[in-house]
Amino acid sequence: MDLATAIYSLTKRLPNSERFGLVNQMRRAAVSVPSNIAEGAARGSSADFARFLLIARGSVAELETQLELTERLELAHVDRGIVESLQAIRQMLTGLIRKVTNKS
Repeated sequence: MDLATAIYSLTKRLPNSERFGLVNQMRRAAVSVPSNIAEGAARGSSADFARFLLIARGSVAELETQLELTERLELAHVDRGIVESLQAIRQMLTGLIRKVTNKS
C-alpha cells in the first residue's frame, strides 16, 4: 500500500502528456501488487494464492521497468527509496511464493 501511495505521488509530477501513458500504466501496476495479494489470500487455496502472488510479482517487474523508463526519458527523478521498496517487495513475494508452493 505504501508503494502505491509513493507511485501516485511520483506520477503527479510527470507531464500531463503522460497522463494516459506512463502515469496510467504505473498506477495500475502499483495498485495491482497489493490487490492481487489480497485477492489471492481471499481465494482459500494455496494454488490460487500462489497464482495471484505470481501476478503481483509480475506487476513489480513491470513497475521497475516503467520507473527506469521514467528516469531514462528524464520525466522525473525516481527516489531510491521507491526502487529499494520494489526490490524488497519482489524478494518477499518470491519467498512467500516458495512457502505457499512448498518449494525451497
